[in-house]
Amino acid sequence: MGQAEYLVVLAACVLVTLPLEIAGARVYRQPRRLARAVLPVALVFLVWDALAIAAGVWDYAPEHVTGIRAPFAVPLEEILFFVVIPICGVLTYEIVQLTLAVLRRLTRQEVRR
Repeated sequence: MGQAEYLVVLAACVLVTLPLEIAGARVYRQPRRLARAVLPVALVFLVWDALAIAAGVWDYAPEHVTGIRAPFAVPLEEILFFVVIPICGVLTYEIVQLTLAVLRRLTRQEVRR
């Protein structure tokens, strides 16, 4: 896959979880709420990554990233990772909550009968 490998994995994560939005998760329909959930954590980890790269603790294999880096040396793919993966997690969480609510309603209806 080469330099697009990381981006392809992120795109696959988005594609796999996109049906959850269609099924009723309603995460993308609430962009402010989503930003409040994702951005503070992403910022913390981006700073951590930038510091670790600057200190020489780690870096990213050039054969797996595009080479596009933010001014603070973090690869584009890593920035996207800290946004895409939490969004996928929020989508999954919301659909699980929705499913549990439906199951609770069904269980209550069965108990009433």
